[in-house]
Amino acid sequence: MPIEYTSSLEGVTPDRLHGFFVGWPNPPSPETHLRILRGSDEVVLAKDTSSEKVVGFITATTDKVISAFIPHLEVLPEFQGNGIGSELVRKMLKRLEAFYAIDLMCDPDVQPFYERLGLRPYSGMVMRNHDRQSGEAI
Repeated sequence: MPIEYTSSLEGVTPDRLHGFFVGWPNPPSPETHLRILRGSDEVVLAKDTSSEKVVGFITATTDKVISAFIPHLEVLPEFQGNGIGSELVRKMLKRLEAFYAIDLMCDPDVQPFYERLGLRPYSGMVMRNHDRQSGEAI
């Protein structure tokens, strides 16, 4: 399975972004997914070099001074368990190493994954507007 990691969105089209957001009741469409990638300050993609399909991605938004937030890390289910998610996190943390604060919210069951990569549990607050989960305009 030849995987290429890139920060370039060149050649990425919605037809190469199918299968993400598994389990989301109201997931973003591939077209909205591309808008998410384009609107992020930092992106790292994992692409299957044989098909050019995106098989994993991680995004970050920043204030461009001291803080960064990682809202998305996803690997297609059929590609999970091959170290792709870990490599995406490592590459993103390298891109963000100049920032004081790098924040990421996750469920408790995946905290051990992130702890292995140098992050640590912390408390925080969130608000979720589930009717806006797809990212489509009202």
